[in-house]
Amino acid sequence: MSIISVTFVQKDGSERLLAGIPATGTLMEAGRSVGVDGILADCGGACDCGTCHVYVPPEWTKRVGPPNDIETDTLDLMVQNFEPGRSRLSCQIRLSSELDGLRVTVATT
Repeated sequence: MSIISVTFVQKDGSERLLAGIPATGTLMEAGRSVGVDGILADCGGACDCGTCHVYVPPEWTKRVGPPNDIETDTLDLMVQNFEPGRSRLSCQIRLSSELDGLRVTVATT
């Protein structure tokens, strides 16, 4: 199992570095487990609420991958401040060794 680091830029601008985490599960699960501000995940990761909305920097979008149709629909219907190409639900981003060093910004509502 790979060990990676990811950074969340929280709503107040502070950064939460999650260093040495296993590359398993989702970005939402990792953020919620340490109390990242703004990663509420009200639906528990079912891609149904939009409360784990993050912005992925352009240089990471290819590695993170595009949203599937269900995520796109949820983003369109549930998310304020939607940014095409950058907005993702962190519950739908599966951690992997390719995402070591990922830096995302938690969306403001």
